[in-house]
Amino acid sequence: MIAVAEAYARCEEITRHEARNFSYGIRLLHSPERQALAAVYAFARRVDDIGDGDLPVPAKSEGLDRCALAVEGLAMGVDPGDDPVLVALADAARRYELPLPAFHDLINGCRDDVAGRVYQTADELVGYCRLVAGSIGRLSLAVFGCRDRDAAVPLADDLGVALQLTNILRDIDEDRSMGRVYLPAQDAIAFGCAPDATGNPSAVIDLVRFEATRARSWFDRGLNLVPLLDGRSRACVSAMAGIYERLLRRIERDPASVTHVRVSVPTWEKAWVAARSLAGAAP
Repeated sequence: MIAVAEAYARCEEITRHEARNFSYGIRLLHSPERQALAAVYAFARRVDDIGDGDLPVPAKSEGLDRCALAVEGLAMGVDPGDDPVLVALADAARRYELPLPAFHDLINGCRDDVAGRVYQTADELVGYCRLVAGSIGRLSLAVFGCRDRDAAVPLADDLGVALQLTNILRDIDEDRSMGRVYLPAQDAIAFGCAPDATGNPSAVIDLVRFEATRARSWFDRGLNLVPLLDGRSRACVSAMAGIYERLLRRIERDPASVTHVRVSVPTWEKAWVAARSLAGAAP
């Protein structure tokens, strides 16, 4: 039987190596909360890796089914065995009363990815973002110290939408190579280009700029979450959101860039945002 401390250590290792942006915020939390959020991330990463992997569609579906069964088992108190991610997640769920059904939203969003779903409207895309990112916001909120949870839950969901919309813009070129299209078809038609951001270059730039404006409006709403959190939780969320906001700012400055490269924020700048977030959250 794997020890809980060893299980958490494995989840933190996964987070350090795989969470290119989120790890800068997670590391600002006190140890118990950092461990719990690492467990949430590690399981979410497992789900994402199945959806984004190279396996055939039936095998991906089976993998997602196994994840869903694992979540149900955790909710019922089934022994997680020697799986370090499940051992850590089970402990975090007990300590923080994680809303484990939120993982089903994430899994269902990944099922849409595997099925190659196309989004006709902005509302459909926002629904997808709530599944794959709002779900993580709700899980994270259970770990954070918060003075008005009822008010915070929808704001965490909104901030998740902002982060996911930014991800979608950043990954246009990469997603296209995988045969995935996320931008709303109605928007693309209105601007005179294809939803995969191909066609008339000026129309594509206008489309990307329009979608970036939409993402920024979700940031404006979601960042109202920050004042409701305690100091370290505030620092964590400020760092995560700050890095993504700077990513969005780069896309706004050069909308055409996302059609041929993966835009990113330099490591030094991420570290600076995290340090500033921690200093700004101090009482």
